[in-house]
Amino acid sequence: MIDPSRNLHDQARVTSSQSSGSSNKVSAWTNLGKMVAGKPTDEKKQGVKKLRKIVKDKKGINTILAALLMVVIVVVASVMVYAWSTGLLGSLMVTPQTGKEALNIESSTFNSNNMNVSLFIRNTGTATVSFTTYYVKDAAGNTYTQGAYTFGPTIQPNAVGTANIGINTQCGGSCTNSGSTYTFVSGNSYTVTFVTSRNGQFVFTVVR
Repeated sequence: MIDPSRNLHDQARVTSSQSSGSSNKVSAWTNLGKMVAGKPTDEKKQGVKKLRKIVKDKKGINTILAALLMVVIVVVASVMVYAWSTGLLGSLMVTPQTGKEALNIESSTFNSNNMNVSLFIRNTGTATVSFTTYYVKDAAGNTYTQGAYTFGPTIQPNAVGTANIGINTQCGGSCTNSGSTYTFVSGNSYTVTFVTSRNGQFVFTVVR
């Protein structure tokens, strides 16, 4: 006969052995899971550290750029203030002059004192013309210079103006002479040079 108690005992041993094997398998899988899960966790921590470092470095770069920008703004502002205070900015912002200067002499008349001559000059250009200086030179190169020709004419386009000039004692203040003094002599020619307010130069020849 089969002993029932023996069968129960054997079944218990088998069940216990299977349970132990299953427990060992579960424990092994759990340890393996911990090992596998542990590595990504370390890499994740390192990635977070790198990201924080990058963000920190970026903030540092932004701070440096902001400081450099402030320096540039201060320098530019200082230069503009200096230029304005010295008048340089105003001279750089002057509106360019338009129009063209062009003059032709139509006739001339000498005074009886032989020290004055009037030139009738037509403005054939498109710009208004005024004079600041004139030179009168004889054939020998002797020259009278009037550097403050404020009493000269202002000639509009297509208009005729009269330029009265003098030499010797009629040259007026601010007049200088290079070479010998002289007066106008009948039959002699003289070179008259005008300088305009726009630094243009016009040369005419007159004969006494």
